Amino acid sequence: MKGKDEYNGSGDIDIRRRTFLKQSTIGAAVMMGSHTSLAAALVEGKYMVADDFRKRLGECLGGPWPESGDLRPQLRQTMQKEGYRIESVTYEVEPGERVPALLLVPDGIDASHPAPAIAVWHQHNGEYHLGKSEPAGLLGNPMHHTGAALARLGYVVLCPDALCFEERQSSQLKGDAFERVAGKCLAWKNILDMRRAIDYLCSRGEVQKDKIGCYGHSMGSTHTWLVGPWEPRLKCLVGNCCMPTYAAIHRNHLIHCFPNFIPGLFQHGDTPDIVSLIAPRPLLLNFGADDEGSPIQEVREGVKLIAEAYKNHNAEDNFSYFIEEKTGHVLSEQMWNRTRDWFHKHLR
Repeated sequence: MKGKDEYNGSGDIDIRRRTFLKQSTIGAAVMMGSHTSLAAALVEGKYMVADDFRKRLGECLGGPWPESGDLRPQLRQTMQKEGYRIESVTYEVEPGERVPALLLVPDGIDASHPAPAIAVWHQHNGEYHLGKSEPAGLLGNPMHHTGAALARLGYVVLCPDALCFEERQSSQLKGDAFERVAGKCLAWKNILDMRRAIDYLCSRGEVQKDKIGCYGHSMGSTHTWLVGPWEPRLKCLVGNCCMPTYAAIHRNHLIHCFPNFIPGLFQHGDTPDIVSLIAPRPLLLNFGADDEGSPIQEVREGVKLIAEAYKNHNAEDNFSYFIEEKTGHVLSEQMWNRTRDWFHKHLR
């Protein structure tokens, strides 16, 4: 990448972009009609372009989110587990709309002895009957009982249902039919709901407000890098196995779940540009080299772009990624160990 030589402060972005595309690994495909990252062309002047991209991203998502209102939290049930309790709660995200969630509180943690907190966004996997209950360790694949594992490590954990899943399914529209009509942009709605989840964590006396992180696998990873640029209260983020670029989606003719798609964004940038807006806060991304949902060629290019964003913030140590060879769309032991250690490093 020779962005420094291409940028001379003239403001002629199109000329710089064409020069970059001719030299990039995916440039040939882009010159034939698709698009790639505008920010990837630049080293000098990157902050100006990042600010412009953030503005365009907000517009494509659907505009500003409403101001936070009264959460009106309600406790439905408490279950005692070994080493922690689970509270079944609901809170209001928009007037008249409540989100069901499970809050896991380690034994010995209270308002006098608060702990760091982690919001865990559940996966998609076409399993609309599952949501919060899988990471909370109540249902689903034990591989993804990550919220329970984090609670046993001493973190307060919040596992909410995403729209269309578990208790937030539609009685009229089933599965992905509800995803398609859930809002003007499902990513916009997901981000709103996640920001309200952080509001809820901050409302709890058991939580250290300056030590809140988030984790997600698959769609949960998408949620992590979607909310990251818009939620500065998240001090540490981990995404596992999901950063499908629009370039890869076009090249491989992939069909992905709706939260991955932001209308009109591809003319301005790609998903690594979104992730780059999280800098300089600590971010870890894990990938399987054989994960067909996130083609590794574009992932390898994307993490270079993200690393450059962290370098421009003098925060190289705050970004880490791990690509596990001969591994697919899973949370492997190595991925989990890196996740656990990353939270311990940045939230403890």
